Amino acid sequence: MITSKVKQQEFYQALLEKDRAYDGIFFAGIKTTGIFCHPSCRARKPKFENCVFYQTAEEALLAGFRPCKICQPLSFPQMIPAEVQKLVDEVEAHPEKRWKESDFSALGLNSAAARRKFKEIYQMTFVQYARARRMGLAFKEISRGSKVIDQQLQVGYESSSGFNDAFTKIMGNPAKKTDIQTLTASFISTPIGRMLCLTDDEALYLLEFEDRRGLEREIERLREKYNSRIIYGQTAINQKVAEQLSEYFKGERREFSIPLFYDGSPFQKQVWETLAAIPFGKTVSYQEIAIRLGDRNKVRAVGRANGANKLAIIVPCHRVIAQNGNLTGYAGGLERKKYLLDLEQKYRN
Repeated sequence: MITSKVKQQEFYQALLEKDRAYDGIFFAGIKTTGIFCHPSCRARKPKFENCVFYQTAEEALLAGFRPCKICQPLSFPQMIPAEVQKLVDEVEAHPEKRWKESDFSALGLNSAAARRKFKEIYQMTFVQYARARRMGLAFKEISRGSKVIDQQLQVGYESSSGFNDAFTKIMGNPAKKTDIQTLTASFISTPIGRMLCLTDDEALYLLEFEDRRGLEREIERLREKYNSRIIYGQTAINQKVAEQLSEYFKGERREFSIPLFYDGSPFQKQVWETLAAIPFGKTVSYQEIAIRLGDRNKVRAVGRANGANKLAIIVPCHRVIAQNGNLTGYAGGLERKKYLLDLEQKYRN
């Protein structure tokens, strides 16, 4: 999301003027309609306060906006082939669907050809698109703090409504038990993307970038394992996380003092505790961690545990690099890993 006031004003002016030169440069999310558009869209222009600006279409989708049918923002600079449009329409009709090969056949489409065309047009895979739309709807429902959905989750009921299905199926549906645990969700903006934060009143359970691959599975496993429902709101813990992350990105904090809930095996917990002890501005290799844990042959196991870390930045898996010094294996993306390491180098002294 674009947060610079100067850029926001520039982009809003381009939106008012329907300036085609900005098509593909940014996307405008319209809060009042729930759609996102090209700057050149001929639809009636909203007020400035009802606009949110994004650099990528995936960001807009994850924020819960759907593509405008007038300007078709994902088609730039090409028109959408019929088979690709069919896939987009199907995602809108069934946002909760996890796509399989048989689903393409049922639509009369060749899976490989349709996927290839989709990526050529949208510059993202079909799986990315469908996932971003699913997660965007789910995040939108969490942000609304819907009382109806909250009540449904308490009794383990799935509504037939598309929105409610998208939420319960993506986030997992707790069993019909009375001992349901509540996790509170909040979103934290950072210079490298928005993060989803899940806490209870005692600890932080999950802190991940909202576009991380596998995030929905992580949430599902938490919900199923601990029979949890998710509501939107603020706790003392997530407020503390937001404050300390802000300080970290400003170079004002080197260590975090957040109570953490480690959801993993005894070995994974050992790895995560070792990660948490890596000093600010330092890096270690997977093999170094294996040696510290007493078995130099467990490099792959360390790598898997590192990848299973649900507490990004606070448990600094970004500080683990390959033995040759290369940056590898960061679920949030190597660009973010480099940003975090550069940030820490900048403020280490």
